[in-house]
Formats: sequence, structure tokens, C-alpha cells
Amino acid sequence: MRFHLPSPRRSRHPLVRALSLLLGIAMLGVLLVFGLAVAGVLLLGGGLLLAWRQWKQMRAPLTRAAKPNKPAADVLEGEFVVIRQGPVAH
Repeated sequence: MRFHLPSPRRSRHPLVRALSLLLGIAMLGVLLVFGLAVAGVLLLGGGLLLAWRQWKQMRAPLTRAAKPNKPAADVLEGEFVVIRQGPVAH
């Protein structure tokens, strides 16, 4: 079973055509403004989040200096081997 939509019939009246064109342009404008508003909110929120993280990161050395006995969490300890790769044979 197939689902068929009725074919859209374009009006021949020039005033109706002009009004539908203006209505379509107005709808595109509203969607554009809404999209720009959402993008602005996301950019502002992302900027504030990055500024907050940077501010917290700058304050972290001050609190870390007060506790010198605590080992640094960003140091990886282990043994590493450098693997040298020779020329590729074709």
C-alpha cells in the first residue's frame, strides 16, 4: 500500500502568490533569528565555561603549594621503550 500526498496546487492569482512568497521569507527570517540567538547563547556559555576552567586552573598552583607532601597527579611513572622504525620496503 502506498501513501500519496495530494499534489500542491499553485494559485494563479498574483496577489496570493506574492503573499505566500512574503510569508515564506518571513518564516525564513524568524528561523534565522532563532538560530542566531541559540548560537549566541551557546557561544556565550562556552566562553564562560572556558573562562571558569582557566580561572580554576590558575588558582590550582596556589592550593597545591600549601600541600607539598602530596604527589602530583599529572606525572606518569613507568618504563618506556623507543621503537625505531626502519625504511619502508615496497
